[in-house]
Amino acid sequence: MKTHEQSTAAKSAAGGAAANRAAAAGSAADEVTVTAEGLPAWLDPVAHAARTVRPDELSRFLPPESGVGRQSAVLVLFGEGERGPELLLMERSGSLRSHAGQPSFPGGSLDPEDGDQTTTGPLRAALREAREETGLDPQGVQIFGVLPRLYIPVSGFVVTPVLGWWRSPSPVGVVDPGETARVFTVPVADLTDPANRATAVHPSGHSGPAFLVESALVWGFTAGVIDRILHFAGWERPWDAARQVPLDWRA
Repeated sequence: MKTHEQSTAAKSAAGGAAANRAAAAGSAADEVTVTAEGLPAWLDPVAHAARTVRPDELSRFLPPESGVGRQSAVLVLFGEGERGPELLLMERSGSLRSHAGQPSFPGGSLDPEDGDQTTTGPLRAALREAREETGLDPQGVQIFGVLPRLYIPVSGFVVTPVLGWWRSPSPVGVVDPGETARVFTVPVADLTDPANRATAVHPSGHSGPAFLVESALVWGFTAGVIDRILHFAGWERPWDAARQVPLDWRA
């Protein structure tokens, strides 16, 4: 699928991440709502899954009961492209300290201006980070669901996946090359294609679902969330979990 690195995105992101952060701070008091009204019918199974899925059905890595962890959020944004339903992803810069070079959802840590971490804070954080990283216009996004909080042990992040419908698409692209290497969309049809699925195996012994799409290997937390969404939405097709893709220690 196409890569949305367009000059119009660069112009709309003038001022860089600092300006975006300032704008987000100014709008933190704006109301953020979650509604499934008006969704395209094909998203109904995802909205239903968000309302009914249990945390332990998504991952075996759940937030520590002690409450420790860096509160964060990601935007799982569904749109409709030339080949039907699609997901927005980005590839993190190779110079980052955490998860360098990995394809991921837009997202990051909650800031104080995002508000209460137990209510609307993760929603604001997901939209703010998506704007800072991809130039996305949050006004065109309808938040229709929130998945249970999950945990990434290697980095200590407690992550809230926020589900969005790209109701009014806007130009997106790399805003800060220091954070993002590229921004791209992946058709859901490619994610469900058994030929694009495998099990990623890390030298540490950890293994999990992976997707080979758009010249990228999507694995780890992002692939795990996608895998569970496909499963609980009823979109998953039988695939060969014995097909392995080895990772190296730098992954």
